[in-house]
Amino acid sequence: MSSPGSGHLLRHLLAFGYLLREMGVPISPGQMVDLVGALDHIPVTRREDFRAALRCMLVLRREDLPLFDMAFEFYWHASGASDPETALLQAVIPQTRIPRRQLRLPRRPRDEPDEAAREHEEREELDLRLTFSRDEVLRKKDFAQCSWEEVQAARALIQRMRWQIEERPTRRRRPNRRGRVLDFRRTLRRSTRYGGELVELAWRETCTTPRPLVVICDISGSMERYSRILLQFVHAITEGVDEVESFVFGTRLTRITRQLRHRDIDDALDAVSKHVLDWSGGTRIGDAVKEFNFRWGRRVLSRGPVVLLISDGWDRGEPELLRREMDRLQRSCHRLIWLNPLLGSPGYEPLTVGMQAALPFVDDFLPVHNLVSLEQLGAKLATLAAKAPARRQRPVPSQRSG
Repeated sequence: MSSPGSGHLLRHLLAFGYLLREMGVPISPGQMVDLVGALDHIPVTRREDFRAALRCMLVLRREDLPLFDMAFEFYWHASGASDPETALLQAVIPQTRIPRRQLRLPRRPRDEPDEAAREHEEREELDLRLTFSRDEVLRKKDFAQCSWEEVQAARALIQRMRWQIEERPTRRRRPNRRGRVLDFRRTLRRSTRYGGELVELAWRETCTTPRPLVVICDISGSMERYSRILLQFVHAITEGVDEVESFVFGTRLTRITRQLRHRDIDDALDAVSKHVLDWSGGTRIGDAVKEFNFRWGRRVLSRGPVVLLISDGWDRGEPELLRREMDRLQRSCHRLIWLNPLLGSPGYEPLTVGMQAALPFVDDFLPVHNLVSLEQLGAKLATLAAKAPARRQRPVPSQRSG
């Protein structure tokens, strides 16, 4: 087995443990003590035996195995460096080395030796590279597999996201020399300067404004692994977009727009938890969409909003009711986007009765299981077409009483 150097196995094992912790694998001091005590029994000459011994002693959770394998390949293939810190610098993300001139480090005092300045510079570079590596792993990790510490880190990254909704044309117009609509009033006013001659034409352009956004989030038992962190996403998008209406549902629909207006995320979530009465219960998507259509639709769907419906599609209600209400909801909004956290799982197919009933009336069916999917959603919202997408499904006939 090739190692970063010879004669420094203990220091390299400690540095490797530090790398695992920075990537999100929980390593306790007791594990490192046991690892040091087992050095005499660890086969260091055979690579696979060495990997298996380290994995057995340092990894306690199955979901951390991919991170361990990634860290092992990175670190123990470093290019022969005898110093653990240098090995870490060469191992973690070797293609994205940060130039030292971009670190903007403070100037070295005149009485400080060059070696100390170089060490300080390398440590700053190491911290930046490890932080970037940890964030990259977290961006692609499923929310359902995140530890408490990773959820807090993901929440901080969500709060830093910037959201922008594609603008829609309004009925108002404003003066613009390059506009395409003739402004008759201003043109006639100007003509009085020249004795009634139409010498100079005035033009107007159509004003635009960001489209409103409506978020309807499932908080039933099947969504428990995702609902709380997705509510943090709803809070972040509420802070970044001017007009957002937010609702949650399980067996009933609850409006939480006012509760999410708290600037502090913890205060907002605390207010939501006190206001909502059906956390982690059953799911009746059709009943919730029906209540939204008849109670809130005229109020929040009047200006062509984008509707985000977040749910895994597990429904205990009537499929025909869900089908009819989804058709009504789609015809009332500019775009209907269904966000399903299960869509990010390998091999997932929307085979549940609820998803089969709703999909014909969905304009976009997207995953929402990690930070990358949220970034893709942000790009989608910023580039929506000015016209509603083509909808080819047949309208659902209304039921008549016999």
